[in-house]
Amino acid sequence: MTGPITAGIDGTDESLAALAWAAREAVRRDLALRVVHAWRFQPNAAAEVADRDAQERWVREAVRRAVAAVAERHPALGVSVDVDEGGPVESLVAAAAGAELLVLGSRGHGAVVGFLLGSVGRQVIAEAACPVVLVRAGDRPSSEVAGHEIVVGQQGEPEDSAAALRFAFETAAARGAGVRVVRAWTLPPVFAYSPGSLRLLDEAGGLEPYEKKALAEAVRPWRERFPDVPVVEHVEMGSAAEVLLSVSGRAQLMVVGRRAHRTAVGAWIGSVAYGVLHHADCPVAVVPHD
Repeated sequence: MTGPITAGIDGTDESLAALAWAAREAVRRDLALRVVHAWRFQPNAAAEVADRDAQERWVREAVRRAVAAVAERHPALGVSVDVDEGGPVESLVAAAAGAELLVLGSRGHGAVVGFLLGSVGRQVIAEAACPVVLVRAGDRPSSEVAGHEIVVGQQGEPEDSAAALRFAFETAAARGAGVRVVRAWTLPPVFAYSPGSLRLLDEAGGLEPYEKKALAEAVRPWRERFPDVPVVEHVEMGSAAEVLLSVSGRAQLMVVGRRAHRTAVGAWIGSVAYGVLHHADCPVAVVPHD
């Protein structure tokens, strides 16, 4: 059974934009919408909400108003609400476990706000079992105009990007949009060449033709599965984040994959996803893969 589109909200403009985006996506995919809000009692709050019960009433009323606004715009949409007292990471990661995707708010062009501040955000993105979409406060339905693309990054072998490509093509099919698949490449150090890799490069006619062939092979099964989705295969020399950001202006959604890494200091989502999340001019989906 397919899970709901889940939106995590915290009262900021960014999270309300995320809620609106999640509602539109739920309608588009004919799925239910789940709204999750995690809160902690703040004993030093203003006098009118200084006790726990008053704070909970205030939180629930704020969530109710946000959900009511969505229900008014989408009266046929099924909406459920969970207001949890506890840590935001635990609540959001748990919610992601049963979700089709998790949608959160992001400031972009700088630090991520609300429950995505610092290590909390990295943990949610790195630990969520489903794709996580980050939406900025300025996002509006007008950004989803016809002709704008779903941009997705592809790297490595076909299986390395299969999850991101699947998500991008499914999203494009639901929206009637095209997909631009981007593969960035750089000149490797001479010592990275092996006899086997040199032979493959010779057979392909050089580095750029080799990269184009690799991209075509990765995209082929998704072209066959979604024959009505227009596809542009984009190969460009440069760092992956820079190349993706260079085309973000034409995107209604950017999709990047991530393999979760855990270190002694916590979760790490990778430099490409990190750079795109902070600087893309559109919502960004981070798709987990093995």
